Amino acid sequence: MKILLTGTAGFIGFHLAQALLARGDEVVGLDSINDYYDQRVKYGRLQAAGIAQADIEYGRLLRSTTQPNYRFIKLQLEDKPALDQLFTAEKFDAVCNLAAQAGVRYSLQNPQAYIDANIVGFLNILECCRHHGVMNLSYASSSSVYGLNESLPFATTHNVDHPISLYAASKKSNELMAHTYSHLFGIRTTGLRFFTVYGPWGRPDMALFLFTKAALAGEPIKVFNNGDMKRDFTYIDDIVEGVVRVIDNPASPDPRWTGMDPNPGSSSAPYKIYNIGNNSPVRLMDFIEAIEKALGKPIVKEMLPIQPGDVPATFADVTDLVEDMDYKPNTPVQQGVDNFVAWYRDFFKM
Repeated sequence: MKILLTGTAGFIGFHLAQALLARGDEVVGLDSINDYYDQRVKYGRLQAAGIAQADIEYGRLLRSTTQPNYRFIKLQLEDKPALDQLFTAEKFDAVCNLAAQAGVRYSLQNPQAYIDANIVGFLNILECCRHHGVMNLSYASSSSVYGLNESLPFATTHNVDHPISLYAASKKSNELMAHTYSHLFGIRTTGLRFFTVYGPWGRPDMALFLFTKAALAGEPIKVFNNGDMKRDFTYIDDIVEGVVRVIDNPASPDPRWTGMDPNPGSSSAPYKIYNIGNNSPVRLMDFIEAIEKALGKPIVKEMLPIQPGDVPATFADVTDLVEDMDYKPNTPVQQGVDNFVAWYRDFFKM
Protein backbone atom coordinates (compact mmCIF):
# COMPACT_ATOMS: atom_id res chain seq x y z
CA MET A 1 0.00 0.00 0.00
CA LYS A 2 0.91 3.65 -0.30
CA ILE A 3 0.27 5.06 3.16
CA LEU A 4 0.23 8.62 4.46
CA LEU A 5 1.57 8.45 7.99
CA THR A 6 1.34 11.70 9.93
CA GLY A 7 3.49 12.33 12.99
CA THR A 8 6.55 10.46 11.69
CA ALA A 9 9.00 12.61 13.62
CA GLY A 10 7.07 11.47 16.71
CA PHE A 11 7.65 8.46 18.90
CA ILE A 12 5.01 6.04 17.61
CA GLY A 13 5.10 7.41 14.05
CA PHE A 14 8.84 6.83 13.71
CA HIS A 15 8.59 3.19 14.78
CA LEU A 16 5.44 2.54 12.74
CA ALA A 17 7.06 3.93 9.58
CA GLN A 18 9.98 1.54 10.00
CA ALA A 19 7.64 -1.44 10.44
CA LEU A 20 5.60 -0.56 7.34
CA LEU A 21 8.71 0.02 5.24
CA ALA A 22 10.24 -3.25 6.41
CA ARG A 23 7.32 -5.20 4.96
CA GLY A 24 7.37 -3.34 1.63
CA ASP A 25 4.79 -0.56 1.95
CA GLU A 26 5.41 2.87 0.44
CA VAL A 27 5.26 5.51 3.18
CA VAL A 28 4.88 9.26 2.93
CA GLY A 29 5.68 10.68 6.35
CA LEU A 30 4.38 14.05 7.50
CA ASP A 31 5.25 16.09 10.59
CA SER A 32 5.26 19.74 11.64
CA ILE A 33 8.32 19.16 13.88
CA ASN A 34 6.98 21.57 16.49
CA ASP A 35 8.94 22.52 19.59
CA TYR A 36 6.63 20.98 22.21
CA TYR A 37 9.61 18.89 23.35
CA ASP A 38 13.33 18.59 22.55
CA GLN A 39 13.61 18.78 18.77
CA ARG A 40 16.93 16.93 18.88
CA VAL A 41 14.97 13.76 19.48
CA LYS A 42 12.58 14.48 16.59
CA TYR A 43 15.40 15.25 14.16
CA GLY A 44 17.29 12.24 15.51
CA ARG A 45 14.39 9.97 14.61
CA LEU A 46 14.24 11.45 11.11
CA GLN A 47 18.01 11.10 10.72
CA ALA A 48 17.72 7.43 11.70
CA ALA A 49 15.15 7.06 8.90
CA GLY A 50 17.46 8.65 6.32
CA ILE A 51 16.08 12.22 6.41
CA ALA A 52 18.75 14.83 7.14
CA GLN A 53 17.75 17.91 9.13
CA ALA A 54 19.66 20.21 6.77
CA ASP A 55 17.54 19.06 3.81
CA ILE A 56 14.16 19.68 5.42
CA GLU A 57 12.14 22.67 4.30
CA TYR A 58 8.44 23.33 4.72
CA GLY A 59 6.23 21.78 2.02
CA ARG A 60 9.04 19.94 0.23
CA LEU A 61 8.88 16.15 -0.21
CA LEU A 62 12.21 14.50 0.57
CA ARG A 63 13.23 10.94 -0.24
CA SER A 64 15.09 8.99 2.43
CA THR A 65 18.75 8.35 1.62
CA THR A 66 18.54 4.87 3.15
CA GLN A 67 14.98 3.69 2.42
CA PRO A 68 13.78 4.21 -1.18
CA ASN A 69 10.11 3.67 -0.28
CA TYR A 70 10.12 6.42 2.36
CA ARG A 71 9.52 10.10 1.69
CA PHE A 72 9.00 12.88 4.22
CA ILE A 73 7.33 16.29 4.15
CA LYS A 74 7.31 18.97 6.82
CA LEU A 75 3.73 20.21 6.93
CA GLN A 76 1.09 21.38 9.38
CA LEU A 77 -2.26 19.61 9.29
CA GLU A 78 -3.89 23.02 9.65
CA ASP A 79 -2.50 23.92 6.21
CA LYS A 80 -5.48 22.68 4.19
CA PRO A 81 -4.32 23.85 0.72
CA ALA A 82 -0.94 22.13 1.08
CA LEU A 83 -2.58 18.98 2.47
CA ASP A 84 -5.04 18.91 -0.44
CA GLN A 85 -2.16 19.26 -2.87
CA LEU A 86 -0.36 16.32 -1.26
CA PHE A 87 -3.45 14.08 -1.45
CA THR A 88 -4.03 15.07 -5.09
CA ALA A 89 -0.46 14.23 -6.08
CA GLU A 90 0.00 11.00 -4.13
CA LYS A 91 -3.34 9.14 -4.29
CA PHE A 92 -2.96 7.27 -1.00
CA ASP A 93 -4.44 3.83 -0.32
CA ALA A 94 -4.64 4.47 3.44
CA VAL A 95 -4.00 7.18 6.01
CA CYS A 96 -2.79 6.69 9.57
CA ASN A 97 -3.04 9.96 11.49
CA LEU A 98 -0.76 10.03 14.52
CA ALA A 99 0.06 13.75 14.33
CA ALA A 100 -1.37 15.73 17.23
CA GLN A 101 -0.55 18.21 19.92
CA ALA A 102 0.31 15.77 22.69
CA GLY A 103 0.37 16.09 26.45
CA VAL A 104 -2.26 16.35 29.16
CA ARG A 105 -0.71 19.04 31.35
CA TYR A 106 0.40 21.28 28.46
CA SER A 107 -3.26 21.57 27.44
CA LEU A 108 -3.82 23.61 30.60
CA GLN A 109 -1.17 26.11 29.46
CA ASN A 110 -1.77 26.32 25.72
CA PRO A 111 -5.30 25.15 24.88
CA GLN A 112 -5.32 26.80 21.45
CA ALA A 113 -2.60 24.42 20.20
CA TYR A 114 -4.98 21.48 20.79
CA ILE A 115 -7.82 23.07 18.85
CA ASP A 116 -5.53 23.94 15.93
CA ALA A 117 -3.71 20.62 15.59
CA ASN A 118 -6.17 18.11 16.99
CA ILE A 119 -9.53 19.54 15.86
CA VAL A 120 -8.84 21.68 12.77
CA GLY A 121 -6.01 19.41 11.66
CA PHE A 122 -8.10 16.26 12.03
CA LEU A 123 -11.00 17.84 10.16
CA ASN A 124 -8.62 18.54 7.28
CA ILE A 125 -7.52 14.90 7.26
CA LEU A 126 -11.16 13.76 7.16
CA GLU A 127 -12.00 16.19 4.38
CA CYS A 128 -8.98 15.13 2.32
CA CYS A 129 -9.90 11.46 2.74
CA ARG A 130 -13.47 12.26 1.71
CA HIS A 131 -12.61 14.26 -1.41
CA HIS A 132 -9.69 12.10 -2.55
CA GLY A 133 -11.32 8.70 -2.16
CA VAL A 134 -9.24 7.38 0.75
CA MET A 135 -11.56 4.92 2.49
CA ASN A 136 -9.12 3.49 5.08
CA LEU A 137 -8.33 5.87 7.96
CA SER A 138 -6.82 4.92 11.29
CA TYR A 139 -5.98 7.55 13.88
CA ALA A 140 -4.56 8.01 17.36
CA SER A 141 -6.98 8.52 20.20
CA SER A 142 -5.90 8.14 23.82
CA SER A 143 -6.64 6.34 27.07
CA SER A 144 -7.11 9.83 28.55
CA VAL A 145 -10.65 9.91 27.08
CA TYR A 146 -11.80 7.71 29.96
CA GLY A 147 -11.51 10.74 32.25
CA LEU A 148 -13.54 10.41 35.44
CA ASN A 149 -14.49 6.82 34.68
CA GLU A 150 -13.36 4.66 37.62
CA SER A 151 -14.60 1.32 36.29
CA LEU A 152 -11.53 -0.84 35.57
CA PRO A 153 -10.46 -2.17 33.18
CA PHE A 154 -11.38 0.59 30.75
CA ALA A 155 -13.49 -0.85 27.93
CA THR A 156 -14.52 0.72 24.63
CA THR A 157 -18.14 -0.01 25.63
CA HIS A 158 -17.80 2.48 28.52
CA ASN A 159 -19.18 6.01 28.42
CA VAL A 160 -16.39 8.57 27.87
CA ASP A 161 -18.31 11.81 28.23
CA HIS A 162 -16.36 13.15 31.22
CA PRO A 163 -12.82 14.10 30.11
CA ILE A 164 -10.64 16.02 32.57
CA SER A 165 -8.27 17.75 30.15
CA LEU A 166 -8.68 19.56 26.86
CA TYR A 167 -6.27 17.04 25.34
CA ALA A 168 -8.68 14.24 26.25
CA ALA A 169 -11.63 16.27 24.98
CA SER A 170 -9.87 16.80 21.65
CA LYS A 171 -9.27 13.06 21.27
CA LYS A 172 -12.90 12.27 22.12
CA SER A 173 -13.85 14.89 19.53
CA ASN A 174 -11.74 13.07 16.93
CA GLU A 175 -13.71 9.89 17.57
CA LEU A 176 -17.02 11.72 17.15
CA MET A 177 -15.84 13.45 13.98
CA ALA A 178 -14.62 10.15 12.54
CA HIS A 179 -17.97 8.49 13.22
CA THR A 180 -19.76 11.28 11.37
CA TYR A 181 -17.60 10.76 8.28
CA SER A 182 -18.00 6.98 8.49
CA HIS A 183 -21.78 7.38 8.65
CA LEU A 184 -22.12 10.04 5.96
CA PHE A 185 -19.41 9.07 3.49
CA GLY A 186 -18.58 5.43 4.21
CA ILE A 187 -14.96 6.11 5.19
CA ARG A 188 -13.69 3.17 7.24
CA THR A 189 -12.32 4.80 10.39
CA THR A 190 -10.57 3.14 13.33
CA GLY A 191 -9.63 5.01 16.51
CA LEU A 192 -6.77 3.71 18.65
CA ARG A 193 -6.75 4.48 22.35
CA PHE A 194 -3.09 4.11 23.30
CA PHE A 195 -2.13 3.35 26.91
CA THR A 196 1.12 4.90 28.27
CA VAL A 197 3.49 4.00 25.45
CA TYR A 198 7.20 3.69 26.29
CA GLY A 199 10.42 2.42 24.74
CA PRO A 200 13.48 3.56 22.71
CA TRP A 201 13.12 6.98 21.03
CA GLY A 202 10.37 7.75 23.56
CA ARG A 203 8.93 11.19 24.29
CA PRO A 204 11.01 13.48 26.55
CA ASP A 205 7.87 14.64 28.38
CA MET A 206 6.93 11.13 29.52
CA ALA A 207 7.78 9.60 32.91
CA LEU A 208 10.38 7.05 31.76
CA PHE A 209 12.41 9.69 29.91
CA LEU A 210 12.11 12.26 32.71
CA PHE A 211 13.01 9.73 35.41
CA THR A 212 16.01 8.36 33.51
CA LYS A 213 17.31 11.84 32.69
CA ALA A 214 17.02 13.01 36.31
CA ALA A 215 18.52 9.84 37.76
CA LEU A 216 21.60 10.00 35.52
CA ALA A 217 22.05 13.66 36.46
CA GLY A 218 21.84 12.76 40.15
CA GLU A 219 18.66 14.78 40.59
CA PRO A 220 15.44 13.75 42.39
CA ILE A 221 12.42 12.65 40.37
CA LYS A 222 8.93 14.03 40.92
CA VAL A 223 6.54 11.26 41.96
CA PHE A 224 2.95 12.48 41.77
CA ASN A 225 0.02 11.31 43.89
CA ASN A 226 2.72 10.19 46.34
CA GLY A 227 3.38 7.23 44.07
CA ASP A 228 -0.14 5.86 44.38
CA MET A 229 -0.61 5.53 40.63
CA LYS A 230 -1.03 2.60 38.26
CA ARG A 231 -0.40 2.73 34.54
CA ASP A 232 -0.94 0.18 31.80
CA PHE A 233 2.58 0.71 30.40
CA THR A 234 2.67 -0.57 26.81
CA TYR A 235 5.91 -1.20 24.93
CA ILE A 236 6.33 0.54 21.58
CA ASP A 237 6.76 -2.66 19.52
CA ASP A 238 3.44 -3.96 20.87
CA ILE A 239 1.72 -0.70 19.92
CA VAL A 240 3.16 -0.82 16.40
CA GLU A 241 2.06 -4.42 15.84
CA GLY A 242 -1.47 -3.49 16.88
CA VAL A 243 -1.58 -0.47 14.55
CA VAL A 244 -0.26 -2.47 11.58
CA ARG A 245 -3.01 -5.04 12.05
CA VAL A 246 -5.62 -2.28 12.21
CA ILE A 247 -4.34 -0.71 8.98
CA ASP A 248 -4.59 -4.12 7.30
CA ASN A 249 -8.10 -4.73 8.66
CA PRO A 250 -10.08 -1.49 8.32
CA ALA A 251 -13.35 -1.09 10.21
CA SER A 252 -16.60 -2.65 9.03
CA PRO A 253 -20.18 -2.03 10.19
CA ASP A 254 -21.07 -4.00 13.32
CA PRO A 255 -24.05 -6.25 12.47
CA ARG A 256 -24.92 -6.48 16.19
CA TRP A 257 -25.10 -2.70 16.66
CA THR A 258 -28.48 -1.22 17.49
CA GLY A 259 -29.61 2.31 18.15
CA MET A 260 -31.80 0.98 20.95
CA ASP A 261 -28.71 -0.02 22.95
CA PRO A 262 -25.79 1.69 21.19
CA ASN A 263 -22.27 0.36 21.73
CA PRO A 264 -19.95 3.42 21.85
CA GLY A 265 -17.03 1.42 20.43
CA SER A 266 -18.66 0.35 17.15
CA SER A 267 -21.49 1.38 14.84
CA SER A 268 -23.82 0.51 12.00
CA ALA A 269 -21.29 2.59 10.02
CA PRO A 270 -17.75 1.30 9.24
CA TYR A 271 -16.38 2.69 12.51
CA LYS A 272 -14.44 1.05 15.33
CA ILE A 273 -12.52 1.97 18.49
CA TYR A 274 -9.79 -0.22 19.98
CA ASN A 275 -7.80 -0.04 23.19
CA ILE A 276 -4.14 -0.90 22.67
CA GLY A 277 -2.64 -1.52 26.09
CA ASN A 278 -0.66 -4.13 27.94
CA ASN A 279 -3.75 -5.25 29.89
CA SER A 280 -1.56 -5.46 32.99
CA PRO A 281 -1.32 -2.28 35.10
CA VAL A 282 1.96 -1.61 36.93
CA ARG A 283 2.34 0.36 40.15
CA LEU A 284 4.33 3.53 39.51
CA MET A 285 6.76 2.62 42.32
CA ASP A 286 7.37 -0.78 40.67
CA PHE A 287 8.04 0.99 37.36
CA ILE A 288 10.57 3.25 39.08
CA GLU A 289 12.17 0.16 40.61
CA ALA A 290 12.56 -1.30 37.10
CA ILE A 291 14.35 1.91 36.05
CA GLU A 292 16.63 1.69 39.08
CA LYS A 293 17.47 -1.88 38.16
CA ALA A 294 18.23 -0.94 34.57
CA LEU A 295 20.42 1.98 35.67
CA GLY A 296 22.06 0.05 38.49
CA LYS A 297 21.50 2.87 40.99
CA PRO A 298 18.81 4.14 43.38
CA ILE A 299 16.74 7.20 42.47
CA VAL A 300 15.92 9.99 44.93
CA LYS A 301 12.16 10.59 44.98
CA GLU A 302 10.22 13.77 45.71
CA MET A 303 6.67 12.84 46.64
CA LEU A 304 4.01 15.27 45.38
CA PRO A 305 0.19 15.45 45.13
CA ILE A 306 -1.62 14.41 41.95
CA GLN A 307 -1.54 16.95 39.11
CA PRO A 308 -4.59 18.48 37.41
CA GLY A 309 -5.68 16.36 34.44
CA ASP A 310 -4.09 13.14 35.77
CA VAL A 311 -6.01 10.00 36.66
CA PRO A 312 -4.88 7.58 39.41
CA ALA A 313 -5.03 4.43 37.26
CA THR A 314 -5.33 3.15 33.71
CA PHE A 315 -6.07 -0.43 32.67
CA ALA A 316 -6.96 -1.48 29.12
CA ASP A 317 -9.61 -4.04 28.28
CA VAL A 318 -8.25 -5.40 24.96
CA THR A 319 -10.96 -8.00 24.33
CA ASP A 320 -11.90 -6.54 20.95
CA LEU A 321 -8.28 -6.37 19.83
CA VAL A 322 -7.80 -10.04 20.69
CA GLU A 323 -11.06 -11.12 19.04
CA ASP A 324 -10.74 -9.04 15.86
CA MET A 325 -6.97 -8.92 15.32
CA ASP A 326 -5.84 -12.06 17.16
CA TYR A 327 -3.33 -9.92 19.01
CA LYS A 328 -2.49 -8.92 22.58
CA PRO A 329 0.51 -6.83 23.74
CA ASN A 330 2.84 -8.85 25.97
CA THR A 331 6.31 -7.27 26.41
CA PRO A 332 7.41 -7.43 30.10
CA VAL A 333 8.04 -4.02 31.68
CA GLN A 334 11.61 -4.77 32.79
CA GLN A 335 12.57 -5.80 29.26
CA GLY A 336 11.04 -2.64 27.80
CA VAL A 337 12.70 -0.39 30.39
CA ASP A 338 16.08 -2.06 29.82
CA ASN A 339 15.76 -1.42 26.08
CA PHE A 340 14.90 2.24 26.66
CA VAL A 341 17.79 2.85 29.06
CA ALA A 342 20.24 1.25 26.60
CA TRP A 343 18.93 3.54 23.84
CA TYR A 344 19.05 6.62 26.08
CA ARG A 345 22.67 6.03 27.09
CA ASP A 346 23.64 5.55 23.44
CA PHE A 347 21.73 8.57 22.07
CA PHE A 348 22.90 11.00 24.74
CA LYS A 349 26.36 9.37 25.10
CA MET A 350 25.98 8.72 28.83
